Amino acid sequence: MTYHSTEFGLPGSLSAELRGETAILRLSRAKKRNAIDRAMAEGIDRLFTELPQSIRAVVIHGEGDHFSAGVDLSAIVEIDAPTALFGSRSFHRVLEEVEQCTVPVIAVLHGAVIGCGLELAAGSAYSCGRARRLLWAARGDPRHLCWRWRCLPSLWRN
Repeated sequence: MTYHSTEFGLPGSLSAELRGETAILRLSRAKKRNAIDRAMAEGIDRLFTELPQSIRAVVIHGEGDHFSAGVDLSAIVEIDAPTALFGSRSFHRVLEEVEQCTVPVIAVLHGAVIGCGLELAAGSAYSCGRARRLLWAARGDPRHLCWRWRCLPSLWRN
């Protein structure tokens, strides 16, 4: 059963599908390399907070050539510093929802996995696939992310 944007209140840039006991979340902004904007973050949060009890696993994947190019920087160009800080904190709250989900979350990686997209993948319990680019958020050194995401070494194996 495919849920439309109105079922979970998802924006058009996300789609969710139930296949048996598995929920499949697709990042659907292929033209923007699945860059995550505020509406997508709120939709991901809504899906994870309203996940049906019957679901036993969640799979996240990106439509098109890339998993996610991170935060959509074009959406935050004209905002002031306090608003940017609030937005950053709300993104991290969404990522914590994914990380602390009561069922396993599997990220299917391909193409670019950058910034917030990497954090989304690292917050999942498992990752699989082949990403062409894993760009680290902190000066190119993945060890800077290890304090928060204990599962990051699973990304190194790919």
